[in-house]
Amino acid sequence: MQFHEVRFPVALSFGSIGGPERRTDVVTLASGFEERNTPWAHSRRRYDAGIGLRSMDDIDALIAFFEARRGQMFGFRWKDWSDFRSCKPSGAVAATDQVIGEGDGTLQVFQLVKRYASGEAVYLRPVIKPVAGSVLVAVDGEEVPVEVDVETGLVTLEATPAVGALVTAGFEFDVPVRFDTDRIHTSAATFQAGEVPDVPVIEVRV
Repeated sequence: MQFHEVRFPVALSFGSIGGPERRTDVVTLASGFEERNTPWAHSRRRYDAGIGLRSMDDIDALIAFFEARRGQMFGFRWKDWSDFRSCKPSGAVAATDQVIGEGDGTLQVFQLVKRYASGEAVYLRPVIKPVAGSVLVAVDGEEVPVEVDVETGLVTLEATPAVGALVTAGFEFDVPVRFDTDRIHTSAATFQAGEVPDVPVIEVRV
């Protein structure tokens, strides 16, 4: 995967629009009933990095980032301001936020995940790009030292959890994305300000 471990400037991504999308195949039968199926196990997020009237320095930063990624060629990290923590947006990250596994007496490596629940329905989203220095892990509620791979979201515990021990984690994370276009349009509104109305960004599988 052609991916640069660098984050899109957060000052430019703040205020962007976007979110998850799903792919659902819907077939309407002659009886009027529907059959629905999806080829995707996980949702895919889209964003618009277009910025309104901003300083020419901001426009320059966006163009530099775009050119360094060679347009669609290289992926990068994106901060989704509406969903970037293991807890509620108004909360503080804690080591007990998310259940990531259960000890079996041998397993030491666990994948970070975030749980989305409504009623009895639950979706577990793999977290592949945690933010360095943000990951906290606990075993049965007690924080433990871990080694974190910020490129895969895998955490390795120094000590093997006992059988049945609950392994939990708290973290901040980015979304792996790429530009969904090979060109951007800029305009100079004044000598000191300009705008880039449309810069589509799409999540990539890594």
